Amino acid sequence: MKKQAVLLALVLISLLLGAWTQDVRAQDNSPAEKVVLITLDGLRWQELFTGADSLLVGNEEYVSNASSLKEKFWRVSPTERRKALLPFTWNTIAEMGTIHGNRKEGSKVNLTNGMLFSYPGYNEILTGEADDGRINSNDKVNNPNVTILEQLNNSDRYEGKVAAFGSWDVFPYIINEQRSGVPVNAGFEKAKGGDLTKIEQFLNKVQPHTPSPWGSVRLDMFTHNYALEYMKREHPDIVYIAYGETDDFAHDGNYQAYLNSAHSTDAFLRELWNYTQEDPYYKGKTTFIITTDHGRGTQPLDTWRSHGSDIDGADQVWLITYGHKAPAKGEVTKDEQLYSTEVVKRIKEIAGE
Repeated sequence: MKKQAVLLALVLISLLLGAWTQDVRAQDNSPAEKVVLITLDGLRWQELFTGADSLLVGNEEYVSNASSLKEKFWRVSPTERRKALLPFTWNTIAEMGTIHGNRKEGSKVNLTNGMLFSYPGYNEILTGEADDGRINSNDKVNNPNVTILEQLNNSDRYEGKVAAFGSWDVFPYIINEQRSGVPVNAGFEKAKGGDLTKIEQFLNKVQPHTPSPWGSVRLDMFTHNYALEYMKREHPDIVYIAYGETDDFAHDGNYQAYLNSAHSTDAFLRELWNYTQEDPYYKGKTTFIITTDHGRGTQPLDTWRSHGSDIDGADQVWLITYGHKAPAKGEVTKDEQLYSTEVVKRIKEIAGE
């Protein structure tokens, strides 16, 4: 009995020490500023600023159940529609951060690349420059350009503290994982490591058995939770999360799923924000930057499904910042012209690089 009691006591002490060590690790708050960069692939500024599109929300060609979709997202005024679609963005972020890109109010954000599709858009966001000569396809080719993620990972302050997560399986090439040393979990990759959380282990188990509508893009739920669990486990200082569903549902002509996906991503943003305000490692030191890789068409109506150099409006994007180093200006309602190249500049300012 005494031996059993001693063994039990040792097990309890071991568990307590493990919990204490993990807590100390979480509170070991380095002086480095933290940045969470997020992209929502192909989300139009029209939905961001005015909510559900009146020409699409009841269109049976693009919506399977118009009555339920209208009940969920349709409101008389654009202001109420956008709050219904993106409640965290418009009830919380708008109060504490800055939202650029409402072209109806004179705030313009544009791409500078001429391709106006994903790889060139992400290259521009992550490097601060367009490269139409070399980045002109979505092929799985390692990016010859150095991204801000690679720059920071090679710096003394952020070495080994950078990580990326994407739904699209091309991100390891866009970020050039092999050369940059930045760990990239993208496509249908599983979480790696010997100390995975229980949620990571569960995600690894169910992801192969959860069909995706697309061969190269997994569901954003996996990308989001892999990123969040990695942040809890490893506490990286620079995190890039690239959600992909909105673009693929749009290409499929499924406006109902496009809106539902945008709404879900807004909830993901809330969860990430709440986590960084609770974890001592991130609290008071984390800035969020959110944007998109390209816009979409509006006229003719069917061009909402598409983008590219032949689609009018595909260069029109948006930019959101909030958190520690972001000004609280709310929605910008004055004339301005920004470009996606602004993202790298802001990350460098925040990181002090």
